[in-house]
Amino acid sequence: MKRWTIDRRTIVTAGLAALLAGCSIIPKGAERPAPAPTPTAEPSDSVLPEDQTRHRIALLVPMSGDNGNVGLAISNATTMALLDTNANNLRITTYDTAAGADAAARQAVREGNKLILGPLLGSNIPAVLSVARPADVPVISFSNDTNAAGPDVFVMGHVPEQSVMRTIQFARNRGAQNFAIIAPDGDYGVRAEEAMRRSVSAYGGTVVWTERYSRGNTSIVSAAERLKVHGGYDTVLIADGARLAEQAAAVLKPGGTGPVRLLGTELWSGESSVARATAMQGALFSAVSDARYKRFVDSYEARFGTQPYRIATLGYDAVLLTLRVARDWKVGTNFPLAALRSEDGFLGLDGAFRFGRTGVVERAMEVREVRAGGVVVVDNAPTKF
Repeated sequence: MKRWTIDRRTIVTAGLAALLAGCSIIPKGAERPAPAPTPTAEPSDSVLPEDQTRHRIALLVPMSGDNGNVGLAISNATTMALLDTNANNLRITTYDTAAGADAAARQAVREGNKLILGPLLGSNIPAVLSVARPADVPVISFSNDTNAAGPDVFVMGHVPEQSVMRTIQFARNRGAQNFAIIAPDGDYGVRAEEAMRRSVSAYGGTVVWTERYSRGNTSIVSAAERLKVHGGYDTVLIADGARLAEQAAAVLKPGGTGPVRLLGTELWSGESSVARATAMQGALFSAVSDARYKRFVDSYEARFGTQPYRIATLGYDAVLLTLRVARDWKVGTNFPLAALRSEDGFLGLDGAFRFGRTGVVERAMEVREVRAGGVVVVDNAPTKF
């Protein structure tokens, strides 16, 4: 089992959106993948040396295989966070989950780590937890598999339901009343529809119709045509990425005209094509703020020579969270689990966030509107809870 050790003197260069829940390969979208890891000296396979001044934190991500570049980006982001904050009280060691998440977790626990950041995939959480829980080592996963959260498992990934609920709340304030949804078959579509129904129940209005489709060349177009024939709605949530959403929008709002209001999800974030599609004008969607992301990208490129994956910010923010907790955490003792449930939450590159009673992250999101030539923020994300 390979491992990489990170401290503030060492930059480790070797060592979104579909769901991270059960996926085996993370979709790469428009981001450019990171370069192949460059050779570097391997640390000893023996137990880590005694360290009386730093907390030992394990980072469990794939550093090889199909998702190796994603894991590398997260690992690099944790290094950036240590350097940017001049942190000298954390030792972060990266363990490669590609060869087995359970083996990586066993090594991490054996070497005295008191907190696990990761894994990346929700499907790996049970294997990690089977090792971490008996050792009283909590897990902060980068997945958005809300079903995996628990008393000692915290889900940090961006949860699509929260984007849907934020958008529908805003749309209701703008007069939306009768809602319909076009959603793909599969887990993402189910979660989006359930979130819409919960939102309408909470904020008012009526869900009048649902259209499902299998992702294909014209399936979403057919779903939009069926919905148009059905009628009875004033607002439609299109729960898919920008490319397919544009196809449905062209049916529901040809030429950008008509009374129907279109809503999207966090999958539209960062997709410049939405502003070029006439039918998408006036559409609303919610996502975490990008106010700090551009600076992060510039810094990442300067250090590592490539653009990061969008999900890399989770690694950076996980370090900021850990540093906040470390103010009152004695080196060598168990991680103070209760600190993760602070009602005030934490502030990171992706804005304010906190963990709820169930262990699922709650994020402050902004609402954006598609306009000619660009996407603008029409309701800022709260800066605190």
